[in-house]
Amino acid sequence: MKSKNIIYLLAVLVGGLLMVIVYQSLSQPGVKDLKGNYTELASYRNENNTGPVVRIFAVFTDSEDWEEMRAYGDFMPHTKYGNTKVYFFNQPLDQLDLFPEAPYFKADFQEFCIGSYEKTAMGNSSFKKYPFTESH
Repeated sequence: MKSKNIIYLLAVLVGGLLMVIVYQSLSQPGVKDLKGNYTELASYRNENNTGPVVRIFAVFTDSEDWEEMRAYGDFMPHTKYGNTKVYFFNQPLDQLDLFPEAPYFKADFQEFCIGSYEKTAMGNSSFKKYPFTESH
C-alpha cells in the first residue's frame, strides 16, 4: 500500500514539475510585451547556413523610447557567430528594401532612421541614436 502512495506522490510531483516547465516556456517575455508600437517594415537574412548568418531588420516605431528600442533589438533572433542589425524608423515607409551590403537600404531613407541596434558575432550589442546624422 505504501509503495502505491509513493508512486502516486511521485507522479503528482513530476506532473506538477512538467506543468511549471511548460508554463515558463510559454510565458517568456517578447516583442509583444513592449509598451511601444513596433511594426516590421522589411527584413533580410542571407542564405548562408554554415557560416555567419546576417539578419537585418527595418522597424517602424512611433516613439523615441531608446530603452524600448534596445529591448526590441535584444528580442530579435541571433545566431552564434552571426550578426543582427535592427534599424528603427519614425515613418511607416512602404517602399523600403534591404540589401546585404552597407548601408543596407537606400540613402533616401536615412533621414527617417532614428536608431540602430547591432548584435555582433561575439554577442556584444550596441545601440546608436540617429546613426546617419552628425548633429546627434
